[in-house]
Amino acid sequence: MAVNKKASFPEADQSLAELAKVMGHPARIMILRTLAERQTCICGDIVEVLPLSQATVSQHLAALKEAGIITGEISGVRSCYCINWEALAPALENLERFTAELKALASPAGKCC
Repeated sequence: MAVNKKASFPEADQSLAELAKVMGHPARIMILRTLAERQTCICGDIVEVLPLSQATVSQHLAALKEAGIITGEISGVRSCYCINWEALAPALENLERFTAELKALASPAGKCC
């Protein structure tokens, strides 16, 4: 029987890893950038910006929505998406804390190996 060792790590590290996983494709980064610029977006508008098929964009939107980073409403044949800032803000703060910790732990000379 496989044991999930993920629970052995601090919750903040688990959350950061999940954020990295969901953000791990440049299309998802571009989707978030597009949503931030436009405040709200119809799926078709996002498809026009990305060099991907509508089905592929929908898969990326679904991953972001499942992670809670975006919200979406279906109105007839249209799907409208927005960034869920309430969910994204703590994740970004966690990333900023992690980055600051790394910088604080780095050797002053910045040398490695």
